[in-house]
Amino acid sequence: MGMRIVVKVGSHVIANKAGRPNPATLRRLVAQLCDLKEAGHEIVFVSSGAVAAGIESLGFRERPRDVNDCQMCAAVGQVRFICAYEKLFGARGVKIGQVLLTHADFETRHRSQNVKKSLEHLVKAGVLPVVNENDVVADEEMKELFTFGDNDWLSYLIARLVHADALILLTSVDGLLDAAGKRIAHVANFRAAAKLVHPGEKGKLSKGGMDSKLKAVKAAVSAGIDTYVANGRKSVLVPLLAGKSVGTFFPASSL
Repeated sequence: MGMRIVVKVGSHVIANKAGRPNPATLRRLVAQLCDLKEAGHEIVFVSSGAVAAGIESLGFRERPRDVNDCQMCAAVGQVRFICAYEKLFGARGVKIGQVLLTHADFETRHRSQNVKKSLEHLVKAGVLPVVNENDVVADEEMKELFTFGDNDWLSYLIARLVHADALILLTSVDGLLDAAGKRIAHVANFRAAAKLVHPGEKGKLSKGGMDSKLKAVKAAVSAGIDTYVANGRKSVLVPLLAGKSVGTFFPASSL
């Protein structure tokens, strides 16, 4: 029986240091998502990278501090990424639907239920939702230190909303790393593991990092959702769901 899975990928995974989409990484990622869909799983795909792509396209050297410049980068970059995804998924016969969200979409039950109905309708129709924060209009979120955290928190909110069986956070490292940089394969006690972690991969083009992911992980496992952190630059999705030791597994209620 298929699972309902939310897969989130960060800017560091799918864009190079200049912010340009990495074709090889995108192809590998899309192929894995299509494989999961063909295996009978329901997939909601949360993708960062729009602002990073806009930074490169518009000639900025790093992520702008000005909110208006960030919004402009998001507007330009989102087009770039969604076109790349449409081409790659289309080659496998998979239709995608773009869903752009802000904090306001989760502030009331009425609005959040509208999001839920839209996502579930897309999934049931065989359309794979590609979700991102709508940075073009998310003025307050940008001013308040980008609290979606490169979509980590957004992916948790969506996983909870659609009653996902699993949440997979794809990053640029092999999973949760200890202070020596060694992967922690299984976390039975979240609080104990959180004290041991390496700070992670946050950088000039992204707004997340391992702290952001751990916040989302903690919320997800508390909500009864099995959660994984794994390296999105490798083919990990199918082996991960098959129980192979890739990434880090946080079982539901492992606090």
